Amino acid sequence: MDQSILLIILLGIFVGLLMGLTGAGGGILSVPLLVFFLHLPMAQASPIALCAIAFSASIGAVIGFKNHTLRYKAAIFMSIFGLILSPVGLWIAKIIPNTPLIILFSAILFYTSIRLFHQASQSINGTVPKEKTPPPCKLDLSIGKLIWTVPCARSLMYAGAGAGFLSGLLGVGGGFIIVPALKKFTDLPMKSIVATSLGVLAIVSSGGAIVSLASGHLNIAIALPFSLGSMLGLLMGKGLEKKISGARLQQLFAIFTFIVAISLIVKTI
Repeated sequence: MDQSILLIILLGIFVGLLMGLTGAGGGILSVPLLVFFLHLPMAQASPIALCAIAFSASIGAVIGFKNHTLRYKAAIFMSIFGLILSPVGLWIAKIIPNTPLIILFSAILFYTSIRLFHQASQSINGTVPKEKTPPPCKLDLSIGKLIWTVPCARSLMYAGAGAGFLSGLLGVGGGFIIVPALKKFTDLPMKSIVATSLGVLAIVSSGGAIVSLASGHLNIAIALPFSLGSMLGLLMGKGLEKKISGARLQQLFAIFTFIVAISLIVKTI
């Protein structure tokens, strides 16, 4: 096997492993890894990342559906607005120079890493603050479904639209937006939040990847082995997630993300 193809597959496995262990959070590292190791500009790396996220998230969503943890109506509803905004992000990404895009991406990595580390530390220390007001989307335990209200729909709409826009602009999937949004706006258990987030990512990222393919901006030669690796990695991550402490893993992931953000800035400068 050609060494470059092997490297692409290994990078995909690493991203998929993180996605399986962190609930889609690993997808945010797809672009910087492609930029670092394959020396791709952001505009080329983003569609490849979306393609890999689409395949991997689809597997995770199917697993969640079979386990009855995927809230598919909420996922579809959020995805509608994500699909509307994703092409806008893709269009803007094509006209913005590479350096500003990398700086913006690094800023998002910094924010995500700090927030994840803080949340993990609170969980380990048992100092997680209790919500003072009930979330707009509550689960009806008698039927196992969300109770839909106008505030609930509005909250999920904003989250889906934001994830879709950043998905197209930066190729990040949007899990770092969807997961915190579902934590804040719903009372769903964590397994259901992860599965629903993967459902949204599967639909929105697929839409972005299809648009990129149709417009000729998706490098198939890199996207296919990278996607294959990410799918294998996600299955490995799902098998390991029960054996690894979630909070400690989140801390390590946050530290790694912070280091990647610094390295991305240094590389750009």
